[in-house]
Amino acid sequence: MPETSQTASELGPIPSKRYFTIGEAAELCQLKPHVLRYWEQEFPQIQPVKRNNRRYYQHKDLLLLRQIRSLLHEQGYTIAGARQWLSGNMAGDDAARYRQLIRQTISELEEIRALLKSF
Repeated sequence: MPETSQTASELGPIPSKRYFTIGEAAELCQLKPHVLRYWEQEFPQIQPVKRNNRRYYQHKDLLLLRQIRSLLHEQGYTIAGARQWLSGNMAGDDAARYRQLIRQTISELEEIRALLKSF
């Protein structure tokens, strides 16, 4: 899978499925599966469902992974800094977190709207 320099808002919409395999999650986040496994160790907020020795990510997990990707790759946070930001120890972080989630959701909805208009 080639690495691209897409920002979180440029990533494609997340399909409306209940569960995603690690390969699907990695592709939707423009990351490699080993990065997701590593981030699970570093960020306690990432908790995929594990069944039959396989990981299944939910929509909320993908939003969190995209947020972490944005913090690390676009905003220049270190893993420790991103962990601290996500844990809520920084002033005003809740508002920033919600703004980022809203931007991601708006972007996904705009792409869905454009897709629907093309029919």
